[in-house]
Amino acid sequence: MAHTAMSGTGTTAGDDPLQTAVWRLRSRACWADAAALIQPLAAAPALQRASLLVERCLYTEQGWAEAEDALRTAEALAQSDDERGAAACERGQLAYAATLLSVRDRADEARAALGRAAALLAPGAPGRALLDFRRGLLAENLAHAPQAARAAYRRAHAGATAQNDALLLSFTWRHLAGIALREGELAEARHGFAESLRIREELGYLVGTAPALASLADAETEPEASRLRAEAGRLFRLLGGVPLWLADQLSPPAATA
Repeated sequence: MAHTAMSGTGTTAGDDPLQTAVWRLRSRACWADAAALIQPLAAAPALQRASLLVERCLYTEQGWAEAEDALRTAEALAQSDDERGAAACERGQLAYAATLLSVRDRADEARAALGRAAALLAPGAPGRALLDFRRGLLAENLAHAPQAARAAYRRAHAGATAQNDALLLSFTWRHLAGIALREGELAEARHGFAESLRIREELGYLVGTAPALASLADAETEPEASRLRAEAGRLFRLLGGVPLWLADQLSPPAATA
């Protein structure tokens, strides 16, 4: 289903060849090429195409107009509550990305869209875990409410576990670990970051491996921290400097850090 695109559909040998090709391109930061393979003639492919282009915006800070167009197409084709909820979830993510990256303040739109998605997606719906994760992102990064974020991430983590959604688990592990790190829980943070990195390496999710390495480095001591950060930098450069926001994290830490 399109709204589970974050799960890494197409990563195993027995999957549909189209999905395998889409996954390989997406994991190597080639979102536009991946989207070009998908014909948005029905709700499911239109949602998947929109999801890819929304993700490109978050990682590259480019392609906003294309993502909006793809999202409008997906919204027009959605018929069921699950499809409408998935489209609302993607709209919320696009508005969140625009706000987070200071392109335009769309925080109210992000909250409204994710609220609409929550009303449409039943608790056990396939897209619910991803929705919970994205509500956690809003709570953590826009509302600056770490306790609410942790609760949302834990719901997403449980849902991803139940659905065997490995890629989403890599995201929930990483963000729960980030909260633990900020609270001084180093052992918990290292475990979560290490799990996130392990999953991404197993999936071959290259565009997400450098951020996972850099996050683990933040929880490690020297010389391991420098080794992990150097490896993250190598992958970051290999992918042409994507994700853009990782550049700051890879900068040498200040003496007081």
